[in-house]
Amino acid sequence: MAPEAASLSGGSLLLAWQLKDKTVLIVGGGDVASGRIESVLVADARITLIAPRAGLHPLTKRFIDSSDRITYHDRVFAGPQDLEGVDMVLTAIDDVEASRQICALCRERKIPVNVADIPPSCDFYFGSQIRSGPLQIMISTNGNSPKLANIIRKKIERCIPEHAGEAIEKVGELRSKLKERAPGVGGEVGKRRMRWMVDVCSSWDMDDLALLDDTMMARLLDEGWEKNTVPRIEDLGGHHKKAANAHPVLSSSLIPTVLGFVAGVACTAVVLLRRRR
Repeated sequence: MAPEAASLSGGSLLLAWQLKDKTVLIVGGGDVASGRIESVLVADARITLIAPRAGLHPLTKRFIDSSDRITYHDRVFAGPQDLEGVDMVLTAIDDVEASRQICALCRERKIPVNVADIPPSCDFYFGSQIRSGPLQIMISTNGNSPKLANIIRKKIERCIPEHAGEAIEKVGELRSKLKERAPGVGGEVGKRRMRWMVDVCSSWDMDDLALLDDTMMARLLDEGWEKNTVPRIEDLGGHHKKAANAHPVLSSSLIPTVLGFVAGVACTAVVLLRRRR
């Protein structure tokens, strides 16, 4: 049943924002700022960092020294001139009034801004994130409880297969090779490509997808795509590989169930013995 329109409120529009080659201004150089820098570098953006050197976090210093995508200014935010040519602004400073002034300047110029620890001054939130290669998962409480977002993230993280990131990379390579073999946008070819890729991802374990190499991909396309089927990994000369701790959450989650079962059996045995007496 479709939800009522009146109930569709109170959330955020979750997006995978493409920042490649765009310029992000980060004001601040402490612990929070170092996390912001890491997130922006992952997105292949350029960073203009403004912060006095005296307050730089060690990780921030390492980013400055090691990345050619960071332009560093050893000073405080100077004013509107620092916003020229900027696509996004992130502030992570203790001066609340200065943060609000930066936010106001950004909104006058339609520049999306995030002000750390001041939700009303944020056009977007960072949330708690999981990264494994191309896999990115964000848990957001919409500014209500960052700690709970972090707790939930850890629970989800334990459920993700060990080789998920590698599997996604391999599937991306396979898709590219398939598009080269069967080019075209939309239409019947596009639909067939999509259906076949869905079947491959559904039929193969994630650990097996992570094992795909160029030779196996070529055979998978020859024996699978061309014949409209999905071969097993053994048919392509591969072998199943299961990581010993791929799903650590399963063993821990089974313990309460097993203990409960044992306790139940014990109680039943006691009752039966008393009845016999």
